[in-house]
Amino acid sequence: MAAPGWSESVRTLIRTMNSFHLPGSSKSACFPFLVEGQQVGSVPVSVAKELSAYPEVFTVYQNADTFPSHQVELNTKLLAYEQRSAAVHQVLEELRGKNLFQCLNEWRDERYEVMRQFSDQPLMNMERAATPLFGVKQYGVHINGYLWRGGELFMWLARRSSTKPTYPGLLDNLASSSVQPSSLYPLQLAAGGISTGLGIKETLIKECQEEACIPESIASHAKPVGSVSYTYESPKGIYPECQFVFDLELPEDFVPKPGDGEVQEFYLWPLEKVKEAIATSDFKPNCALVVLDFLVRHSFIQPDQERYYLEFVEGLHRTL
Repeated sequence: MAAPGWSESVRTLIRTMNSFHLPGSSKSACFPFLVEGQQVGSVPVSVAKELSAYPEVFTVYQNADTFPSHQVELNTKLLAYEQRSAAVHQVLEELRGKNLFQCLNEWRDERYEVMRQFSDQPLMNMERAATPLFGVKQYGVHINGYLWRGGELFMWLARRSSTKPTYPGLLDNLASSSVQPSSLYPLQLAAGGISTGLGIKETLIKECQEEACIPESIASHAKPVGSVSYTYESPKGIYPECQFVFDLELPEDFVPKPGDGEVQEFYLWPLEKVKEAIATSDFKPNCALVVLDFLVRHSFIQPDQERYYLEFVEGLHRTL
């Protein structure tokens, strides 16, 4: 049976990572963000106020006597993917220059696709660092690397580089990466070229090679086992995230090695030690959820022994 302290700590983790759904959050005050009539995000009040200064790009409704009473809509005159993306990018560049929003200090020059759900054709893109300002959904792929030794289950964990811009030095899954939804759909670019991106499994194989020096001959055996989804808010904005989860059983004699500087060290720990670690501040929070999902799926946590079992399972699969 899990120690009461562990259960309460994990329960706090689940609630923190789903804080947008809890009483007292900003959810009811947020402005739905619409593109082409589809809600693709949620805009905090402070952000909507700034966006109202750009009527050529955003239409901000905020009158209790009208319908809709409050929402942010991308100007309907912006019809094309590239046109929308360029217009929004210009606004974000200006907001960045004003130093109004903390998340824009993490500017990456990396565009992120925007759509209602993952299976839809992207409607536009925006700077990845700005997505929390619009509550745009983000997607990633996480790999649980494990092996059996002497009848006991072990898991490989990564220690993030101390120079990472987010969560430096914390424990992480074996490998992880963001996933671009456009990988499922070719996009016609203004210059006439085609951008297809990488598929989910291709992204996984690429990250395994780059982050952990795992060859494709091994990484290709990773099995898709579901997803973990949650939405939290912080002073930086709103984070609806979904992680595609894969399990990869590694050969007992294989040792991952840091490759591209994203990881400083790898550890092979028995699952009991991993279980204890996810309840501490030493673990990157969303990666801790991915490990918790692994523990549930492999019956390391069972409903007769964990009083918050249902709360854990439900908290790992919240609708974005």
